[in-house]
Amino acid sequence: MKHYSFLFAALAMLLFSRSAFAQQPDKTWTATVDKYRTLVSEAGIIGSSLYLLQDGTVTSATHFGLADKKSNTPVDKNTIYHWASITKTFTGIAVMQLRDRGLLKLDDPAVDYLPELKKVHNPYGKMEDITIRHLLSHSAGFRGSTWPWGGSEDWHPYEPTSWEQLVAMLPYTKIQFEPGSKYSYSNPGIIFLGQIIELLTGEDIEVYLDKNILKPLGMYHSYFDHTPYHLLKHRSNNYYLSNGTLTENGRDFDTGITVSNGGLNAPLSDMIRYLNFLLDTGDKANYGYILKRSSLNEMWAVQHTVEQSDNLEENIGLAFFILDFHDGEETRRYIGHTGSQRGFQSFFYLHPPTQSAAIMVVNTDVFVEEQGETISETRRILYEIRRMAYKAVK
Repeated sequence: MKHYSFLFAALAMLLFSRSAFAQQPDKTWTATVDKYRTLVSEAGIIGSSLYLLQDGTVTSATHFGLADKKSNTPVDKNTIYHWASITKTFTGIAVMQLRDRGLLKLDDPAVDYLPELKKVHNPYGKMEDITIRHLLSHSAGFRGSTWPWGGSEDWHPYEPTSWEQLVAMLPYTKIQFEPGSKYSYSNPGIIFLGQIIELLTGEDIEVYLDKNILKPLGMYHSYFDHTPYHLLKHRSNNYYLSNGTLTENGRDFDTGITVSNGGLNAPLSDMIRYLNFLLDTGDKANYGYILKRSSLNEMWAVQHTVEQSDNLEENIGLAFFILDFHDGEETRRYIGHTGSQRGFQSFFYLHPPTQSAAIMVVNTDVFVEEQGETISETRRILYEIRRMAYKAVK
């Protein structure tokens, strides 16, 4: 569940170009789709999807390859992918729901809800200095990974399965920088938010998110972790391809206590409903029950800088990433998040001024060896599409 937003982000420059969002995709977009299909095919990616959305309507839907190689099941609009860290945006919205209902404040100390955090070593001050806002903006100072130690035994869990396991690590956890001073991506920080949600609502985080976000949006084919039997035929497998050797990882895996980090599985048809909510387009009947627009806009306000290049500045808001593309005197702002877990990699980006969105996912992570180092060819493919994107927006 690493964060690769900066690697994927510039593809949005193409996806949100003025011409690309015509009701009929233009030649630039058609050429890009052709290149995308060529790249994923040559790399050996098993399955992938790429969608464009504007004004509540899918303007382009591109599917490639197979959801499952063994059964020869093709990817289609019903294919259920794993969305990994994109789940964090749902968890963030849930926190804002509780804030709007008066159950918490963003500047409340996290230890007020989770006294177990007092066991963490904080050389920069008191643990009471770390707030819910810090957790939402990845600025609390916690490490990036959930498990600080490795393990390859068959009986080792893929992720910690219980809160007690994480609590047992807290006395051996150290705050790495002054809380609130900068950004550093942290999976444990989002797990702590999931625990706060459970404490205040009396429900498992999966149940709360399903009742208060998924169901109101009509995301009826979305769920967490293991697949319901009636949806198994749509579930995408996922793969590693390393130096020509393909490894099948299996359709389902349990994200355990990290479910608030990255447990969501959903088809593109459901994810489009989510993007429409974020853009305030489509069927708005239940949007007000989910979150006020003012609170959503609050989540999209810059909290800290993540990374900068010549024409791209990436920032973190509250559970969402904010990307500013500088093109001469013009700056275009996009909102989004990425996901990466097992063989799945994904992203979505929104351009609220034009009510446009793009979403992409693959079910294969391709690795190659170069000069003694293992490189993800999947991410490099997105770099190449990024180079096309720079040209497309000029």
